[in-house]
Amino acid sequence: MTIRPYIHIARPEYWTNHVFMLPGVLLAFYFAPDRLNVGAIGCLVLTLAAACLVASSNYVLNEILDAAKDRFHPEKRHRPVASGHVLLPIAYLEWILLAVGGIAMGVSVSLHLGWCLAAFWISGLVYNTPPVRLKDTPYLDVLSESVNNPIRLCLGWYGAGAAAMPPLSILLAYWMFGAFLMAMKRYAEFRHIRASGVAAAYRKSFGYYTEERLQECIFFYGALFGMLSGFYMARYHVELVLATPLVALAMAYYIHLGFKPNSAVQHPERLYQERKLMALVGLAFVACVILLYARIPIFRRAIHPRILPPGEVAVGAVEFPVAISRPSCHEFET
Repeated sequence: MTIRPYIHIARPEYWTNHVFMLPGVLLAFYFAPDRLNVGAIGCLVLTLAAACLVASSNYVLNEILDAAKDRFHPEKRHRPVASGHVLLPIAYLEWILLAVGGIAMGVSVSLHLGWCLAAFWISGLVYNTPPVRLKDTPYLDVLSESVNNPIRLCLGWYGAGAAAMPPLSILLAYWMFGAFLMAMKRYAEFRHIRASGVAAAYRKSFGYYTEERLQECIFFYGALFGMLSGFYMARYHVELVLATPLVALAMAYYIHLGFKPNSAVQHPERLYQERKLMALVGLAFVACVILLYARIPIFRRAIHPRILPPGEVAVGAVEFPVAISRPSCHEFET
């Protein structure tokens, strides 16, 4: 027996998905800049390690429970469990040990983080395990897998030392952004495996999906992301509006990649090889970070409402109401 297949089913190459924790870290330090210190860096390292362990626990379970269906996929049939290179009792033990280790490590940072990691693990159970197994249900497969996006944001938020809940608007926006990415991935997978004639045997929801339905999902989730993130920007920091063209451009190019034959979008862990996409994402991210800490009075004056609905009272001639100035983390406790 070799250990390599057991490392493989933990999918350490997928740990790059935890880059989605970064906005949570940045937002925590934005709302409470005094938390940025050496101790916080240590807690963030522990948080990242804990998130990697819990994610790998979910990946192990996914490999175990998907083995029978993976044998219908042209590439995934070579995975260690599907190809018979893993002993199931050892794989199940690996699943439990990774989860326990990760959650325990999170609790050592904070109880909030521990609960968040537990939710991360439970999301893997709900997604993979019969009789619920949401990955087999159309639409819920995308929504249940992409809920890991706001969970990861919370991991970054609590790992940075915040104790209150993040703003609901950004959590919902981040969920819809994840759903947009996942729907595009489903579309690319569907197009790739449809020609084989075993699409529904590989993934039950593919028996319902069509290209048109998946395209509708992509645009629906993308639109919801834009609306919800716009609410967050209007409520907390309007300068972020200036970064939206770059964010939209990166999303459009991601869609472009998804339409390609055998698209790289099917394998998110390999998207770093798409240099143009990485350049666009990097540019959008840098713009968001800069604008998050910028205050541009001339821009605020330009978009200040000059016509108000009946019964509304203007608050100041230049500045927005105090509600959009930087609030304390305590604001989210109620």
